[in-house]
Amino acid sequence: MATLLRSKLSNVATSVSNKSQAKVSGMFARMGFQAATDEEAVGFAHCDDLDFEHRQGLQMDILKSEGEPCGDEGAEPPVEGDIHYQRGGGAPLPPSGSKDQAMGAGGEFGGQDKPKITAWEAGWNVTNAIQGMFVLGLPYAILHGGYLGLFLIIFAAVVCCYTGKILIACLYEENEDGEVVRVRDSYVAIANACCAPRFPTLGGRVVNVAQIIELVMTCILYVVVSGNLMYNSFPGLPVSQKSWSIIATAVLLPCAFLKNLKAVSKFSLLCTLAHFVINILVIAYCLSRARDWAWEKVKFYIDVKKFPISIGIIVFSYTSQIFLPSLEGNMQQPSEFHCMMNWTHIAACVLKGLFALVAYLTWADETKEVITDNLPGSIRAVVNIFLVAKALLSYPLPFFAAVEVLEKSLFQEGSRAFFPACYGGDGRLKSWGLTLRCALVVFTLLMAIYVPHFALLMGLTGSLTGAGLCFLLPSLFHLRLLWRKLLWHQVFFDVAIFVIGGICSVSGFVHSLEGLIEAYRTNAED
Repeated sequence: MATLLRSKLSNVATSVSNKSQAKVSGMFARMGFQAATDEEAVGFAHCDDLDFEHRQGLQMDILKSEGEPCGDEGAEPPVEGDIHYQRGGGAPLPPSGSKDQAMGAGGEFGGQDKPKITAWEAGWNVTNAIQGMFVLGLPYAILHGGYLGLFLIIFAAVVCCYTGKILIACLYEENEDGEVVRVRDSYVAIANACCAPRFPTLGGRVVNVAQIIELVMTCILYVVVSGNLMYNSFPGLPVSQKSWSIIATAVLLPCAFLKNLKAVSKFSLLCTLAHFVINILVIAYCLSRARDWAWEKVKFYIDVKKFPISIGIIVFSYTSQIFLPSLEGNMQQPSEFHCMMNWTHIAACVLKGLFALVAYLTWADETKEVITDNLPGSIRAVVNIFLVAKALLSYPLPFFAAVEVLEKSLFQEGSRAFFPACYGGDGRLKSWGLTLRCALVVFTLLMAIYVPHFALLMGLTGSLTGAGLCFLLPSLFHLRLLWRKLLWHQVFFDVAIFVIGGICSVSGFVHSLEGLIEAYRTNAED
C-alpha cells in the first residue's frame, strides 16, 4: 500500500513538473528563446557540478597561496617567476592580505601601508637616472656624429620613452570582467611570462644577467672616471691614473658592508647638488666663449668606425627601464605614468642636446672623452673634485643593486640555490659572503685599471645591455604578450624598434670592442 501511494505521488509530481516546464517553455518561445532539451538540461547540470568543483579547487589554491596548510607537504616549490592569478578577478594574489592590496602596486604588489610617491617624485627619480654624470660623454658623441648625433639624442629619448610605456603595459592584462588589472610586478616577471610555459625561468635569468652586467659596468665606469678626473686635475703630482683608481677603490671598499640603502639614500641629495654645480660651471664657461664657437665644425657626415660607439654612449645615458615597473607600482596615481615619462624625457632630450652641442662648439675637434678634461686648469680642478665626489657617492647604489640580484639569483632560491645563503640565522652577513662582496669591489678596480677608457666602456655597455634592456626586450615582450590587442601601427613600431635596436646594438658592440682592443694594443706598445 505504501509503495502504491509513493508511486502515485511520484506520478503526480512528474505531471506537475512537466506542465510547469511546458508553460515555461511556451513563455520563452513567445519571447524568442528556444527551450532546452532534456540532453541540454543534463549537460547544464553537469557543467554546474564541474563549476562547483572548479570553484572549490580555486578556494584551495587561494588558501595555499596564503600559506595555510593544505596537506600537500611533498609538493615542489613554485617555479621562479610564477604568477598566481585570482581567477575571479584576473589579478595576482598578494603574498598576504586582501584583493584590494593586490590592486595596489607597491613592491611585490605591496600593501597599502607602504608610502606612495607622487608623479613629480617619480619624475625626479627618472630624471636622476637619465640625467646623471654620464652626460659628460655626450659631446664626444657629437664629435663623431655631428648633427646626426644630435638627432640620435632626440630619437633615443623618443624610443626610450615609448619602450618604457610598453614595458609597463606588459604588467597589465584584462580580467574576465574586462577590467585592466596589474598581474606582474617586475621586468623579470614579464620576461618569465613571455617564456612560459616551456621555459618559465629562462626570460628572468636573461634579464638578470643583462641587469648584472649593466650594474657592474656602471660601477667600473665610476672607478674609471674617478681615476681619470683626479689624474687630470693634478697632473703635477707623481701619481698615475691607476694609482688614483686604487685610492678611489679603497674609499669604496666599505660598500661591501652595506645591508640596505638607508645609508646610501642620505647622499642622494648631495649627488644631485654636485651634478647641478658641475653643469652650471661647464655651461657658464662655454657661454663665456660663445664668440669662438666653431659652428663650421658640426658636420653632417659621420665617422663610420666611431659613430656606432656614439650610439652606445647616447643609449646608455637614457637607461632607466630596469626600475620603471617598481617605480610605477609605487605611484599614488599610476595613470599619470605616461605623462610623467613624456615630460621627463622631453626635458632630458632638451638639456642633453643643448649641453652636448654647446660643449662641442666650444672645443670642436679637441673634445675629449670626458668633457671636463677640456676645461682650463683652475676650473677643471674644482669641477673634477665635484665629479669625483658624485662618482664615489653614486657607486654604492649600482653596487648594492648588483649584489642584491646576485644574492637572490644564486644564494636565496631555497632548494634551487646554487650556493648556501650569505646571511646567518641572526641576519648577519657571513664571512665568506663579505669576501665575495669585497671581491666584486676589487673586480671593478681591476677592470678600471686594465680598461681605463670611459667613452669606449660606456659605448660597449650601452650597445650590449642598454640597447637590449631599452630597445630589444620591451618591444619583443610587447609583441609576445599583447599581440592580439595591438593595432597595426603599434606592431610596426615594435618591429622597427627591434630591428633598428638590433642593428645598432651589434654594430656598436663590435666597434666598441675593436676600439678597446686597439687602445689596449696602443697602451701595451707605450
